[in-house]
Amino acid sequence: MRRFLLLVPLCALAACVEAEPPAQAPGTESDSCNAASFRGLIGQPRGVLDRMTLPAGTRVIGPRDAVTMDFRASRMNFEIGEDGRIAKIGCY
Repeated sequence: MRRFLLLVPLCALAACVEAEPPAQAPGTESDSCNAASFRGLIGQPRGVLDRMTLPAGTRVIGPRDAVTMDFRASRMNFEIGEDGRIAKIGCY
């Protein structure tokens, strides 16, 4: 019983340890989907994407759209901001 009482403060302190942030998915900073060639579209209205031929598998993600969290380095993603303009382009 005495050993158990000695462990209680240690367990309480262990619960206060700050967890490390999760590691980023591998290669999130790379341009494996050729997103750099589309960077000039940032700030443009979403409608410009409707007139373009985009690579297969490209996602256009609205401000409140649900998307899967699977990582694919070759998939291009266009994120649309609340103002209806292209806010971010990335490979994930």
